[in-house]
Amino acid sequence: MSALPFRPSRHSSRPVKVSFEFFPPKTDEMETALWSSIERLAPLGPSFVSVTYGAGGSTRERTHNTVARIVEETHLKPAAHLTCVAATRAEVGEVVSAYWNAGVRHIVALRGDPAGGLGTAYEAHPGGYAQTSDLVEGIRRIGDFEVSVSAYPEKHPEAPSLDADIDALKAKVDAGATRAITQFFFDNDHYLRFLDKVRARGIDVPIVPGILPVQNFKTAASFAARTGASVPDWLAARFEGLDHDLETRKLIAAAVAAEQVLDLVDRGVSEFHFYTMNRADLVYAVCHLLGLRARPAPDAQRAAA
Repeated sequence: MSALPFRPSRHSSRPVKVSFEFFPPKTDEMETALWSSIERLAPLGPSFVSVTYGAGGSTRERTHNTVARIVEETHLKPAAHLTCVAATRAEVGEVVSAYWNAGVRHIVALRGDPAGGLGTAYEAHPGGYAQTSDLVEGIRRIGDFEVSVSAYPEKHPEAPSLDADIDALKAKVDAGATRAITQFFFDNDHYLRFLDKVRARGIDVPIVPGILPVQNFKTAASFAARTGASVPDWLAARFEGLDHDLETRKLIAAAVAAEQVLDLVDRGVSEFHFYTMNRADLVYAVCHLLGLRARPAPDAQRAAA
């Protein structure tokens, strides 16, 4: 995506679907912030909301508790993240069964980061799942889950080539994955070229673009460097000189994110997955520009009728 001047989408009336990603809270303060964000975004009617899973299964219990609370206290459809790391197949199966019993019908299946952290070699747990395609197959054996997996428009950092990475994606789809959600990107051309390659390989599941609204440019750039996502020069220029100007930074962040998603809408994309970082305002503003409006909760709709 080139640095275009901001303008309304030519197809702004086109129906758009969104989903939101959250991470489980570590403290009471973070829990308050998380649920404030969920309450703010829920009226937009997302297709689902996902809850991440820490490296090495470090947030397993907190992820499960957050997902269970979403099931019990909201009308949202939760998707629980699950990884292969640091667990046997039996242990993973117990987690999957617990989600099924809690009413969860959607899992985001990921290999997970190496137990030693990014940059270290990945080693499958003895008796565990070696790769995501194996995990997907195992999940589908336990229950009729919807299974989302990851995709990388600029390739996974550990993949030898983009073609090899697409081979891995095809293996996940062949194992039963029903959707792929991409790593975030800032240049829309990367996503669209990737989509062409994926479709040419016969992969026909939805490839949903993952969108990261930039709350803090330095943090986003650091994260991008670790995950293999490129940061265009024009994006750095947008935030130049704003390190200590939070209010202006928020305005620029909203404009940049809106420009990206509206450009994708103009180019035929109608479904987006937002990495919220447990903060709602910027994501809510972008969704408003996409044409989404808050809806009454189902209970309120029934009461009105």
